[in-house]
Order: sequence, then C-alpha cells, then structure tokens
Amino acid sequence: MSIVIMILLISVLIIIHELGHFLAAKSVGITPERFGIGLPFGPVLYEKNIAGTTFCLHAFLLGGYVSFPEDNPDNPLSEDDPNRLDNKSIAKRAWVVSAGVLANALFALLLVIFVAFASRGLPVGKYNIFINDLHPQSSQTATMAGLLPNDKILEIEGIKIKNPSVFMALLEDNKEANGKIITADSDKTKQKLLFINPSLKEGLIKKGTKVILPEKTNEAPMTKATLSKIYQDTPDTTLYNLTEKEQTLRDELYTKKTYIADGQTTTEELISAITDYKQPISLKIDRNGEPLVFSISPNKNGVIGIKLYIEEVSEPTTSIKSGFVNSWNYISENTISMLKGLQSIFTGKVPLKELHGIIAIAKVGGDVIQDQGIWKGVLLTAIISLNLAIINFLPIPALDGGHIFFLLIEAITGKKIKPETQENIMKYGFLFLIFLMFFVIFNDIFALVTNKF
Repeated sequence: MSIVIMILLISVLIIIHELGHFLAAKSVGITPERFGIGLPFGPVLYEKNIAGTTFCLHAFLLGGYVSFPEDNPDNPLSEDDPNRLDNKSIAKRAWVVSAGVLANALFALLLVIFVAFASRGLPVGKYNIFINDLHPQSSQTATMAGLLPNDKILEIEGIKIKNPSVFMALLEDNKEANGKIITADSDKTKQKLLFINPSLKEGLIKKGTKVILPEKTNEAPMTKATLSKIYQDTPDTTLYNLTEKEQTLRDELYTKKTYIADGQTTTEELISAITDYKQPISLKIDRNGEPLVFSISPNKNGVIGIKLYIEEVSEPTTSIKSGFVNSWNYISENTISMLKGLQSIFTGKVPLKELHGIIAIAKVGGDVIQDQGIWKGVLLTAIISLNLAIINFLPIPALDGGHIFFLLIEAITGKKIKPETQENIMKYGFLFLIFLMFFVIFNDIFALVTNKF
C-alpha cells in the first residue's frame, strides 16, 4: 500500500510541474489546448472543455501533461496567431518553459515548511550512529578489535562521523586492495623495500632478480590531514590510482614474501603494487561516556562486520522564524547535495549501474513511509520534487533545460533556430531519454531482484 501511495505522490509532482506550465501560459495570454491528468494511453475517463482548454482524465493515472496549439499539427490557428507560444517574446517563452521547474521547487519548499511546523522539527542532515550488532560472518575485524553493540561511532582518523554515507565512504576508500594509495605511503614502502634490497635501482628490474618484499604492517597509511582533504571534496594530488598492471601485480604478490622479476616491471610499479594491501584506520567510539580508539582494517568489500543503528538529529521548530529558516536551510543543503551527486555521475565517480528511477523511488519511498512514518514520506516527496526540478533544468534536448538553451542561443544570435533543426535535436534527445529510462528501469528491477534495497 505504501508503494501505491508513493507512486500517486510522484504523479502529483508531475501534475504540479505541468500545472506550472499551464498557469504561466495563461499569464502571458496563451490558452493551452489540452491539460491531461494521467498519460494519454487507453480510454479517457472524463473530458470537458473549460475556457478553451480541454481537461482530460485518463485511465492510466501516472503523471500528466499540457499541450499547446503548436503541438497539434491539425490545429487551425494561423502561424502568426498570438495564442501560439512561438509568437511570444523570448522572456515570455522562457517564463512558460521554466515555470514547471519553478512549480516543483516551490512545492518542495512548501512541503518542507509544512513538515517543519506540523511535526515541530526538521532533520538537519546529521545522525548519531551506533553499532547495533556484530556480524562476524561478513568480517571478523570488529569482533577481533573489541567493538561492542551500542558503541557510538564518533570519528574515523579524526574525521567526525555525522552521516552514515560518510562512514561507509571512508570504509570503502580504505578497503583492502582498493586500487588507491597515498604517495606518502608509497614513499614509506620504498624506504622499506630499498633497505632490505639495497641493490635495487629505479626503472626496470632485471629479469630473474629476486626481490624480498617487506612485511605487511598494521600502520594506518592515510594521515588525518589527507582524509580530511578527500572528504571535504578538495583535490588531493597525493592520491594515486593503481594501473591495471599494478593491480594485477598486487594480487599476484598478495600472499608472497618474495618477487621474481619478469623483466617488464619497474621498481616504481612494484612499490605501488605492494603498498596497496590492508588499509588500517583508527576508529574512535564512545562506550558509556568513555572515548576509546580502535584500529580496524576494512576487508576487500569495505566491510568490518557491524550492523549500524542510525538516530537522526532534528532541529526543533521553536518559532515562525526558525520554521522558515530551517526549511530554507533544508532545501538549500539538499539542492547542493543533489548538484554534487550529478557532478559525480557526469565525472564518472558514481557508476552508471547506481542510477535508479521511478521503480526504486517508489520502493524506497514506500519503505520510508512504512518504517519511518508519514512525515518522512512527505519530506522524501519534497526531495523528489526538488530532484525533478533540477533534472528538468539540465540543458538536455526534450527537457525544459534544453528549450531554455535554445532560447539563450536565440537571445544571443537574434535568430530563431529553424523548427526542423530543433525537431531533429529534440528527437535525438527524446531517444536518449527513452534509452536512459529503460536503462534505469533495468537497474531498478535488478536491484529489486538482488535485494539491494
């Protein structure tokens, strides 16, 4: 039932988006031809013409649409009719095109404000994170280190943990044989390697040379300063990604104490390969008011063998001003987070297999409503509405941002892009979106089948 509610909420967000276009069009003297609730497939349940616009209720109740006279090739209006969107000024057309995005963004803010006052508080993006249980079957690290249920996680390598995603990212980036090393650590490895192999020189190692490998230590390789730089999203030139050759060599030497040179490997490649083993890091916890520090080494899956309990921290609504300020901060922080997420997708930091769509949203949203209550469901709806606004404003053909991009070109050049050119670009943009839709649907179904969420 919760999933059905979530699907209906998503449909409402799409209708609000289209309503934004509709009202903006009316405000500049355009009468849209049709306004539909649901998608135009199958039978029409209800239809009525009001003030020149045909309002339709379709049997397939998912989303909605608004169409203008120029969308219908059989519309009798002349090419120069003022009721056509194409005949309005650039500013008016931009207003109509962007109104859907603005409607979603405004609706998101209104939902957050509603929750802030109705529930008398808002989450502030910070969490208290506790160890709920130990899972030695996935990794013995936590058990052997001495961690216990109810321990509160405070820091990793001096970084305060206020968000579970940061905690998981730190484990992931410090997992065993993760393909990443710090150049300062490779320098330490180099010193140890040359100390026990004084005849070893830089460059290619002569074929058949026997190299004694240094013992693996429990010394945490990443410094506090380095980790802080990485997780504040600032560039860190000391982070080095192993090549495929170096990763293969690392795997070959993982359990060995010596290396017999093949004549095609340099000393520098060998150093990088043997630096990328266990990544012990310091974990600070609070146990009954007493701070304790443990050394842990995430395994190859970034797991240390614990199950987390997350306690969200809320900012109480103590006045009208605090309610509006907290709501604005909530929207602002989530907008920045979404933009960073998009940047990660476009730069390849987030793999395409992690892209998900409406099926995943409905499933996760349904679980949120069922497990965490209606207020969480409303906040999630606000975030989805905000996400729709941001995605729709991307300069991709067939999205609102694509239309805005064409209008910017027209404003700069003083000439309209030829309709056939726009149509061809929009056609390929639409095909891209269809491909992307099927791609994320496949990801969603695969994730459901494999119990990913």
